[in-house]
Amino acid sequence: MTLFKRKRKNNVFVIQDDGFLGSVSMRGEGESVEEAFGELSRHEGTNGRRFLGLTIQKSRFRLAAVLVATALVLLTGRAAFLQVVQGAYYSDLAEGNRERTYTIVPPRGIIFDRNGETLVRNISTFALTLTIADLPRDPDERDLLLKEVADLAGVNRTDIDLLISKYASSPFDAVPVKRGIPYESAMRLAIASARLPGFNLEASSTRGYSASATSLSHVLGYMGSISEEEYSVWKTEGYRRVDEIGKTGIEQSAEKILRGTPGKQVMEVDAIGDELSIASKIEPVSGANITLTIDAALQKFIEDRLKDVFEATDTHRGVVIAIDPSSGAVRAMVSLPSYDSNAFADGIDPAEYARYLADENQPLFPRAIAGEFPSGSTFKPFVAYAAMNEGVVSEHTSFLSTGGIRIGEWFFPDWRAGGHGQTSVRKALADSVNTFFYIVGGGFQETTGLGVERIVKGAREFGFGEKTGIDLPGEADGFLPSKEWKEEAKGERWYVGDTYHLAIGQGDLLVTPIQLAVATAMIANGGKEIDPYLIEAVDGPAGNSVTDSEPHEQIFDPYIVQVVREGLRQTVTQGSGRYLHSLPIEVAGKTGTAQTPGDRPTHAWFTGFGPYQDPNLSIMVLVEEGGEGSSVAVPLARDIFEWWHLFGDK
Repeated sequence: MTLFKRKRKNNVFVIQDDGFLGSVSMRGEGESVEEAFGELSRHEGTNGRRFLGLTIQKSRFRLAAVLVATALVLLTGRAAFLQVVQGAYYSDLAEGNRERTYTIVPPRGIIFDRNGETLVRNISTFALTLTIADLPRDPDERDLLLKEVADLAGVNRTDIDLLISKYASSPFDAVPVKRGIPYESAMRLAIASARLPGFNLEASSTRGYSASATSLSHVLGYMGSISEEEYSVWKTEGYRRVDEIGKTGIEQSAEKILRGTPGKQVMEVDAIGDELSIASKIEPVSGANITLTIDAALQKFIEDRLKDVFEATDTHRGVVIAIDPSSGAVRAMVSLPSYDSNAFADGIDPAEYARYLADENQPLFPRAIAGEFPSGSTFKPFVAYAAMNEGVVSEHTSFLSTGGIRIGEWFFPDWRAGGHGQTSVRKALADSVNTFFYIVGGGFQETTGLGVERIVKGAREFGFGEKTGIDLPGEADGFLPSKEWKEEAKGERWYVGDTYHLAIGQGDLLVTPIQLAVATAMIANGGKEIDPYLIEAVDGPAGNSVTDSEPHEQIFDPYIVQVVREGLRQTVTQGSGRYLHSLPIEVAGKTGTAQTPGDRPTHAWFTGFGPYQDPNLSIMVLVEEGGEGSSVAVPLARDIFEWWHLFGDK
């Protein structure tokens, strides 16, 4: 054996023999290298090479293996988390150090009335925006910057902090700090923005709404910042968390049409975020302009007259809807009280919004499409049609009205003491004879009435109990009661008295104003189905997405409809709507006085159409808790018909 090298380290001798490296440990401090070689000689192989064994315990090897494996798992997991889970985020950060992508918001579409009057326009303004990625990293420097910006912009420092927290996951988006900045303030900010990293003054626009009729707010709606719920729905359409979106009215229902297609500009930036050059740019496509079916002048006239009625009757809430019965085009939709859409254009003041919410008359509530009311006698024309259509009565069937009907201990009265005498369907409609409708609805003596099922079936055919589909959000269904519903909801069986009440538009029946307006329009046009609509035309790329609403096929028996029309005409010539007889055109209609819960005053209703032979306007009037329909709603209807005849019938 030739020993080339021997070195003692930590009581271990390292020996190299013929190219073989081995080691042997000493058993004690006094052990010599010769004694160690004695141990080595016991491990000598047949080939002349010698193996020096190790004295490290196996448990230490296992511990080391566990530690190494754990470290590898942790490193692999962290790498996967950074590359897979947060890969897009860090990719954006890296890309943001080289490029910045800006969304170019297109001009929103303008809204006009049917005569070309501008109802909604864009007003040039300025907005202060914040790009979180460009804020100083030093906490003290950032704090001083945010304080200065808050003072210059006239906003709360807390609001800026909330924006930074809210949009931390979108550090390269331009977050609006304040919109609608006046020109003078904008110029001061423009000068200061050069030394305010992360903040920029941008040319922007806000929506301006027509001030001619505040009731248009329920039709037009308003815009606001996109909510998280809305963002989850619209993000696939390219919306950002910083965008505004239509919240109510046409602004919401026609959002896709009005918005247009955003553009995109990619800027190359240096390491500190300064822009160097434009890498690429895609121009935006402007939103399409919309022409509504609304006649703004008619809307304003009705609003003013309805306010006069409020003053005369000490009431505060009402609805008037005017529809073209040949097409379903809505000419006016007045719902009062209302609100000012302009108050929401740049973000409504919290105190003002709280006042709206606290108002017991609910000015934010679109009662024309979402209000649900007992209809009173305005429901009778549809019961009359159902009774004749089902063969319960003919146009010549008559019953004697002596003041009411008694069923056991219960008495169901006519509105006129002593009754109306012998009554057929035309007179029953003209004089609103309850007895006639009690009998055809619930039956009496030898006559078997429609019953609740067939009354409800007939009402559904005219659109009650379901949404009309008008192009506005928030429409209600109304309510048609049934035997099953009463047993489940009230724990009571259905009585004949319930049917009597339903037949005259009382009891648990609820209708929306738009439902009654549409149902009346279908009587006016001779029995053709219509769909109410507000968007008449679209001027722009989205033009093909709107289908004009045309009258549907004849769905009601034209002869029976004509009998009902004649009864409604007789209402004007000799019945409860005689105040309309002095008009320069022939009109027809039905009055209604609907009881309300408790001891509150009754609702005043009128629904009708004109000219009688070839109607081009069907109107529905409701004055909540206004009293008698004949004395409160009819005079207002007369003024509307007269105005339309003089100015609107073109």
